[in-house]
Amino acid sequence: MKLMVHKSKENEWAFATPERAAEMSSASMSPRRRWKLFQRSSSAIPSKTSKPQAPKEFVCPISGSLMADPVIVSSGHTFERACVQACKSLSFTPVLPDSPPPDFSSVISNLALRSAILSWCHKSSVDPPKPLDFASAEKIVRASIGSRNETKPQNVVVSDNQLLINPTVNFTQAATEQTRLPTHFPSSSDESVSAAPPLPFSTPPRCYSSPSSSSSELETLNPNCNSNPSLSVEDEIPIKLRSCHVFEIEEALASLRNITRTREDARARLCTPRLLSALRPLITSRYTAVQVDSVAALVNLSLEKSNKIKIVRSGVLPPLIDVLKAGTPEAQEHASSALFSLALDDDCKTAIGVLGALPPLLHLLRSESERTRHDSALALYHLSLVQSNRSKLVKLGSVPVLLRMLKSGHMTGRVLLTLCNLSLCADGRAALLDSGGVECLVGVLRGNEFDSKATQESCVATMYGLSYGGLRFKGLAKKAGVVEVLREVEKKGSERAREKARRMLEMMRGKEKEEEDEVDWAELLNSGFGSRTRCQPGGGLDESSVNSLDF
Repeated sequence: MKLMVHKSKENEWAFATPERAAEMSSASMSPRRRWKLFQRSSSAIPSKTSKPQAPKEFVCPISGSLMADPVIVSSGHTFERACVQACKSLSFTPVLPDSPPPDFSSVISNLALRSAILSWCHKSSVDPPKPLDFASAEKIVRASIGSRNETKPQNVVVSDNQLLINPTVNFTQAATEQTRLPTHFPSSSDESVSAAPPLPFSTPPRCYSSPSSSSSELETLNPNCNSNPSLSVEDEIPIKLRSCHVFEIEEALASLRNITRTREDARARLCTPRLLSALRPLITSRYTAVQVDSVAALVNLSLEKSNKIKIVRSGVLPPLIDVLKAGTPEAQEHASSALFSLALDDDCKTAIGVLGALPPLLHLLRSESERTRHDSALALYHLSLVQSNRSKLVKLGSVPVLLRMLKSGHMTGRVLLTLCNLSLCADGRAALLDSGGVECLVGVLRGNEFDSKATQESCVATMYGLSYGGLRFKGLAKKAGVVEVLREVEKKGSERAREKARRMLEMMRGKEKEEEDEVDWAELLNSGFGSRTRCQPGGGLDESSVNSLDF
């Protein structure tokens, strides 16, 4: 039995794996012997290779990771491109050890360093770094800003800008720029000045009277808006608008909307390129609250005259026009108000028309929202003061649309304002005459159903513009019975309407006089009076007018 057991041990050693052999040998050894053998074997086994340390020049000083897209800035420093973009967006200048502050005014790709980093990764068997996205870089920069602010002393002096956090709300200051508009809007073209100047316009805008603009928004501003006391409102709101958290964006937009609504002095301060660039992508956000509040804040910013050209140059118009086309009804309402406000500036009218705002504004004249229709019509009126926009509106087929609205009595006064401007250009006059504009205007005047004297003046001014159409207008006007209507206006109309009616009546009477003075030359020749001078311009035929020359 002992011999058989010994033989099985030999077989077990013969067929054992190296690991099993080590276990068996260690089991037969004493504890001290096993410990010495373990120390020897563990020292003989090679350790796992650690990740090679990247050279300091290959690491971004801001992110602390290997650079995938290194760039050189104006000061000569090299950073990851996304980190530079985040620093510029947040107006943050990092502090580098033993180095002057970096200058981010210009950025150049460092192709040589990028090639060296990829070569080092290949030799070191390290995966090449992936480019850092903007959101991750922004988080890193914000963390740097927070850590720097924590190291600052706590006795920070409060600046004037921080007083915007909790302003004293004054309801009387919630006035729009429309109330400060002049009573006369000069046209930008010579033709409109010579033919029929735009009429006085005093209709109040609806920029502040949206359903969501309730009195709750005029309460004390959210004290959490400025969560970082060391940052002013001008600095913190753009930072929060670029947050990756929707609730922070909504909070910042609500604060911005409240401040710009109640504080006229804050509109110019907050309307900076940095804030507008942060606001631009939010206009077309898929979150309804974000889209509505961003467009509403833009309306409030546009009320300041000095901000209008800034907003147009910031690239906000294309997304704003997209909201007009496919935004929520409330966002469309605010977008039409914003374009109406921007169209008040002569320097913005052409740009708004070129970027394609006219078709959606024309379409929104049929909107279910009264305020949207109101502001769209006013925007079209101010945009049509420019000759280039008049031609575009005519080509878009706006004249038949406006005439149908006029016949139905829908927004008569505002439609007539735009038609008056269109009648001042040759294309607009031709389109109005082709679409039965004279007959339609005569019908409106004959009905004498005007909500104000200004509406009657707009109707007469539109017809006065068509009177420059020459003989074609005279023929259509006579057929429509315009003389009787103009005589009624001359008796009961306003002073401006009476003046234009009097001029058109003089023109019509001049035509009738010419018709009465026409001579039938065939009958005259057959009667034997062959002298060409027998018919004088001012009278009939008599013996004193006979030419004494014989042929």
